[in-house]
Amino acid sequence: MNSYYSIKRENWEADLIKLSDLFGIYAATENGHLPEYEPVNTGNIGNMVYNRPKPSTPLKTFFLPVKENVTEEIRPGKQRIIIGVPNCDVTALRLLDEIYMDSSFEDMYYRHKRENTYIIASDCFDVLEHCHCVSYNVMPYADSTADLSIILKGDDVIIRIISGRGEQLIKDHFRAVPVTGKDITSFIATRQREVVEILSRMNKGLPDYITTGDLVNSADEKVWHHHSLRCVSCGACTAICPTCTCFLLIDKPGFHKLKQLDACQYPGFERVAGGEDSLAELPKRFRNRYMCKYVWKPARFSGIACTGCGRCIEACIGKINKNEIFRELAK
Repeated sequence: MNSYYSIKRENWEADLIKLSDLFGIYAATENGHLPEYEPVNTGNIGNMVYNRPKPSTPLKTFFLPVKENVTEEIRPGKQRIIIGVPNCDVTALRLLDEIYMDSSFEDMYYRHKRENTYIIASDCFDVLEHCHCVSYNVMPYADSTADLSIILKGDDVIIRIISGRGEQLIKDHFRAVPVTGKDITSFIATRQREVVEILSRMNKGLPDYITTGDLVNSADEKVWHHHSLRCVSCGACTAICPTCTCFLLIDKPGFHKLKQLDACQYPGFERVAGGEDSLAELPKRFRNRYMCKYVWKPARFSGIACTGCGRCIEACIGKINKNEIFRELAK
């Protein structure tokens, strides 16, 4: 059973500001439309967002920058705290950990960032139009992978302990006290259940993750020709996805090597010497992304490659809704 701590919001914010001398602290803050991660300071700490779904930028950008020199020496610096992470992004991190911290071929830059970052999740008490996490058995609240999770109830910040180091962080740096009564835990459980029920109703008829993989794998070629007609190969779906992490390695002067995020939807993604390109045709690139997420990665990793955040639907210039495709395939 989870344990909880409680702290007054004003004390929580004051303790965070004080802690920013020791840590680099980022939090989801109000940004007009969707929340966005920003460095916490005295000017914006009052704009921190609690229990609202997903910042526009996925969590992966903290661990896999768009560009990174992977021949530079790793320099020690401040540890980081990232606050307000939705569980769709927390769950995505499990897959990234499997890929980039695989002992047989480890990315030391990723590991360094990962081990020096505290993840403070945020229970979602609201939903957006394209949220569909529960369809893939991802709950709108974190119970693993993150270190802590926060809930705002009135003037109180309720902190759920997820990891041992998360609890130590609270004990060492915050004026929080253990929650002993059942009123708060009952409130949280009720809100969690309500959001799960809303998401289940919203996404009725959407096949689950495993079924989707079977449907994608057996879909006729004409399906991909039809649905790719609106695709402009912009790569927005992959850039905004919390689990897409394909990259290029670019040689630079001075024996430097630049790691740059790539996208399977870009023309030339699989072009090799001699000009051969197995994904030269748009329908094949379009299909490739869904095969990767729902067929190939599940065969290789235990973490799932789509956590139902819905960002790819929201970012698509061609207004392609993958969930409509899957519902059509399921008929």
